[in-house]
Amino acid sequence: MKVAIVDYGMGNLHSVGKAVERLGHQVIVAASQAEIEAADGVILPGVGAFGDAMKQLSQTGLDKVLQDVVTRGQPLLGICLGMQLLFDESVEHGNYQGLGILPGKVVRFVEGELKIPHMGWNKLQFKAENDALLAGLEEGYVYFVHSYHVLPTDRADLLAVTDYGHEVTAIVGRGNVYGMQFHPEKSSELGMALLESFLNNVVGKKQA
Repeated sequence: MKVAIVDYGMGNLHSVGKAVERLGHQVIVAASQAEIEAADGVILPGVGAFGDAMKQLSQTGLDKVLQDVVTRGQPLLGICLGMQLLFDESVEHGNYQGLGILPGKVVRFVEGELKIPHMGWNKLQFKAENDALLAGLEEGYVYFVHSYHVLPTDRADLLAVTDYGHEVTAIVGRGNVYGMQFHPEKSSELGMALLESFLNNVVGKKQA
């Protein structure tokens, strides 16, 4: 299986790529439409600020490529900032439009109520255990590092949450599109199991 990891200058490409390779799949670090279209599945990683990331995606034309990925039915997984970019907008250091693939808004944790950033291991609570991504898995701990979180417009897109003073979106999914707010490649057994499930149960079944 060939997996494209989107390179737009703001991703944790190495760690995600190594995790995918450990699971037995071929990795392409992809910065062009042709490379992305040739892949069986696409991963959008991300570290940094939402506005800077959208600027990079727009300048390279990768924003349209990713929107086309979804239209074509290619499986797409956003990780951390990559998940947030899937949504309509963010208020990180201003107001910025996202990819608009999923409806919702990215907001900052409330100052003074919680330690920001949210950093460390938190337990997932599954909301849609019958989804292909979560099938056969048990709730457990994964590793988060973020100051902003997603408020999905449609709760049907919410596959798992965690608790950090209030309910926090952890995994989203709709059709061929998934997102994980945490870093699965740094989240021990459950993180790797979720990544493997995306590759085998989502990407693999699209191929069949």
